[in-house]
Amino acid sequence: MSCPHHPTESIVKEEGAQLDFSKDMSYGDYLQLGQILSAQKPLSPEHNEMLFIIQHQTSELWMKLMLHELHGAVACVASDQLPEAFKMLARVSRIMEQLVHAWDVLSTMTPPEYTAIRPYLSNSSGFQSWQYREIEFMLGNKNPAMLKPHAHRPDLLNQVQAAYQSPSLYDEVLRLMARRGIAMPESHTQRDWTQAYAMSEDVKAGWLSVYRDPKNHWDLYQMGEELVDLEDAFRLWRFRHVTTVERVIGFKRGTGGTGGVSYLRKMLDVVLFPELWALRTEL
Repeated sequence: MSCPHHPTESIVKEEGAQLDFSKDMSYGDYLQLGQILSAQKPLSPEHNEMLFIIQHQTSELWMKLMLHELHGAVACVASDQLPEAFKMLARVSRIMEQLVHAWDVLSTMTPPEYTAIRPYLSNSSGFQSWQYREIEFMLGNKNPAMLKPHAHRPDLLNQVQAAYQSPSLYDEVLRLMARRGIAMPESHTQRDWTQAYAMSEDVKAGWLSVYRDPKNHWDLYQMGEELVDLEDAFRLWRFRHVTTVERVIGFKRGTGGTGGVSYLRKMLDVVLFPELWALRTEL
């Protein structure tokens, strides 16, 4: 008595004739996997350096998508296309969740394992990530000192500087609210966009009028909650960053010359959309 064929065998045979991709664009071609998977160049003999490289490369890829979505969201807010902006901002928040969980993988690197590869890193540091800096600027955390790490690369400096000199996402939202008839101070809708955002009681009053009557301001109310979701996710990312760094290197200075954990802890106190958090006490 012959054994029955496994059901997948016939499927494989049937599909086999259609699996010749020599003439058409393949999966690897479309994704440029040859370039991506050959971009890991460990400098040390240490096994764990591959983790360190891939952690940071994948984070930069997620940040590239985040910037793509943020630029789209800012443009949509500026042109009153809020449904499209909501989708993009929701996606940014989900990307942030991916970045939060990425720290879980890096935290498997122990202090001795990191110490073994640290000499090979020279002064390279995540502090020099121009994509991260552009994200910070687009979310309103403007600081001219943060342009310095990119001064040696005019092409990158121009990219970061463009975000530094442009209205942030929150700036555009406040201008949207003013267009919708919500009272907004000119100090916050027509200002020097290179300056760090400063909380305003008048802006908070405008948001309170939205939150106290959400039915009549539903899309602005939804925008407020999208922004809170985004900052909530960003705070988690910052927190996991500082705890992972402390777990791996303690209180040593960062490779880029920063204070390491001490610098990252200061960043935990930065509030991007202060009025949206402050108004909750008064509702």
